[in-house]
Amino acid sequence: MKICVCVKHVPDPNLPVQVDPATRRLIRDPKQSIIDPADEYGVETALRLVEEHGGEVVAVTMGPPAAEDALRRAMAMGADRAILVSDEALAGSDVLGTARALAAAIRPEQPDLVICATESTDAYTGLLPGALAGLLDLPQLTFARAVSVEGSTVTVQRATETGYQVIQATLPALVTVTASVGEPRYPSFKGLMAAKRKPIEVRDIAELGLEQHTVGEPGARERVLEISAVRQVKQGRIVVDDGTGESVEEILAFLRSIQVV
Repeated sequence: MKICVCVKHVPDPNLPVQVDPATRRLIRDPKQSIIDPADEYGVETALRLVEEHGGEVVAVTMGPPAAEDALRRAMAMGADRAILVSDEALAGSDVLGTARALAAAIRPEQPDLVICATESTDAYTGLLPGALAGLLDLPQLTFARAVSVEGSTVTVQRATETGYQVIQATLPALVTVTASVGEPRYPSFKGLMAAKRKPIEVRDIAELGLEQHTVGEPGARERVLEISAVRQVKQGRIVVDDGTGESVEEILAFLRSIQVV
């Protein structure tokens, strides 16, 4: 079984994020970027399936040369090799342009399964997996909390508002996973050392057969009209109950002041 896992090099979500007001894009500092934590669940799912059925895991990403760090992390976890789609012409790609680049890199691999996170932690659109599945002409099974493969069938369990839903598709297919699939393994020292020796294939748009007007800024169909920082929430008050009942009156007075009661 061959599984391609899409990963992304994103700004560390634990650090403050800066936005370029001119381009309305995130300012991406390679020194403060990591593999998207959401993608580690996809890597973990792929590794478990290959451990059970045999095969290989190929990590795939699109980005600048620094995005290699995300691929090295995936390989330190256990991925066998990686593909980096990197070209200055890809700068400014929207979801469709990114999907085109990833699809062009994944298609020749002829994977049995493509795994993505449900959404990235830097954009939170959740649109890429659907676009990628469409371009690869694959059935898409989303929001998986459990993934299993039996023969040529992939089965996914996902949570709904009323319980759990089990869906199936014939391989090849694309699956998006949530954090419920299981905690990602932490790379061992041996894994970290091995990742340095594993191959990363770097491809540009010419090698992938992509025309420049279909990707990057020229191919982008979506435009960011406005971007702003999240409004800071004021620090709350702590009311300590001293047993006199005054704390209750204090809480009621606060609720009346904001017209809740």
